[in-house]
Amino acid sequence: MQTTKSKNVYKLTLCAVFVALASVLSLIKIYKLPLGGSVTLFSMLPIIMLALLLGARWGFASSFVYSLIQLGFGITLDGLFGWGLTSLSLIGTIVLDYIIPFSLLGLVGFLKNQKPINIVLATIAVMVIRFLCHFLSGIIIFDIWCEWESVWFYSLCYNGSFMLPELVFTAVSAGVIFSLPVIKRIKDKI
Repeated sequence: MQTTKSKNVYKLTLCAVFVALASVLSLIKIYKLPLGGSVTLFSMLPIIMLALLLGARWGFASSFVYSLIQLGFGITLDGLFGWGLTSLSLIGTIVLDYIIPFSLLGLVGFLKNQKPINIVLATIAVMVIRFLCHFLSGIIIFDIWCEWESVWFYSLCYNGSFMLPELVFTAVSAGVIFSLPVIKRIKDKI
């Protein structure tokens, strides 16, 4: 029988491993857009799984840490500070493209212990919220680079081009994984 302390250590270790896995997977890009955004190899799936296994509190905390790692990657690998943004635009980008959209992935944890179809729907919901954050950022901040007549349509197409495949990959794989019997055994240990 595990004590509360040992259960928390187990959960914290699980969080560290899943956040590390998600971070590594985020570096495997299927394709990358020039102004940020990419389709990755299931990079958000470990965060979604973690939230579904441990609940919203652990999921949200882990997804917040993941958002900070993604921000670090954005600064070091994508050159965020070299994009020529004003201070206000830079802060908006940090909040709307990194902190909020990646942190809110943990909200799926409110549907812990649900059927696979509900997990798919919840995953779609948090991915749509993530898309909306990027969509707003495109309209508010990145309109300066828009050569199209409608900044709304531009932001929809640009952000949809990477978020739609991410949504499909993540939602389908979450549904498949949480329909496996091994997940029930993992849940029983937690």
